[in-house]
Amino acid sequence: MDCCIVSALCFLIPVYLLVHFVCFIFADADFTLLLASLAGHKPEAKLRGLVVWITGASSGIGEELAYQLARCGSRLILSARREDELNRVKRHCLENSDLEDEHILVLPLDLLERTSHEEKAKTAIQHFGHIDILINNGGRSQRSLCLETNVDVYKTLMELNFLGTVSITKQVLPHMTQRGTGSIVTVSSVVGLAGAPLATGYSASKHALQGFFNSLRSELTDHPKILISTVCPGPVQSQIVKNAFTEELNKPVTTVGNQEHKMPTSRCVRLMLVGIANGVKEMWIAQQPFLLFYYAWQYTPTFAWAVTNLLGRKRVQNFKAGLDADSAYFSKPKTS
Repeated sequence: MDCCIVSALCFLIPVYLLVHFVCFIFADADFTLLLASLAGHKPEAKLRGLVVWITGASSGIGEELAYQLARCGSRLILSARREDELNRVKRHCLENSDLEDEHILVLPLDLLERTSHEEKAKTAIQHFGHIDILINNGGRSQRSLCLETNVDVYKTLMELNFLGTVSITKQVLPHMTQRGTGSIVTVSSVVGLAGAPLATGYSASKHALQGFFNSLRSELTDHPKILISTVCPGPVQSQIVKNAFTEELNKPVTTVGNQEHKMPTSRCVRLMLVGIANGVKEMWIAQQPFLLFYYAWQYTPTFAWAVTNLLGRKRVQNFKAGLDADSAYFSKPKTS
């Protein structure tokens, strides 16, 4: 009998590991998030009727968040600098959901203008009476080498991505602690967990966000119904490269490059909403080989350094060749 059990275990354990390995090859998120997507609460049920404030809602992930949340039946507060783009997003939400005009508030917001944040938060709270979820999505990326980048770029990245996000959070958090419930979801990045060339300032700002919200989460243990969640996406199809800072503040990116190899924005946002609906504290969202980097940096940092240095060199080569830097992980740069 014992021999049969041992034989069965010797067979089942390798099969179990093989199944997990195969699943990991095709995975596009961490196992906790994927399990929630298969067996957890559905966003359509958990997020219906909730008031969600989205910053950076005029394009990319923020825009897609608005569309999917509208279809879930959430009440929306849409914020970004460009009011005309926010109105466009609102119209699309209304045309493709059951929401009425009064269910969506367009609230222009500049994360750099921190003195305006208190009044903006009051307006947002007064419009619907409360805020259930704050999604900190606003910010900009970077595409420049450190040796060529003006310090003013680093200053603006920290003030926009980090201090702007902290400022909005501090305006909303007292409201949530008073109510005893709420969710603050912050879009970080894979480079918030591990650095990458061409993004020294951007990576620093995202590392700062990771540290801030991980610390804040531990401060709020007396408020168990307040979720502090960080989202760490890999490369996603969006306007983030087009809108990135370069070596000078007002110098645009010269070549955006092909974005087709990146994760579709719709898939990234769907996984985000699953995580929010199921109270996931940190979400890793990326296609392979990026997802492998998350686990490598977590469990085998020495190996991760070797791989990062190898691929980082290709990333810089692609950048200098006028290609999208992230395509370094998929193809060799073409210089002609």
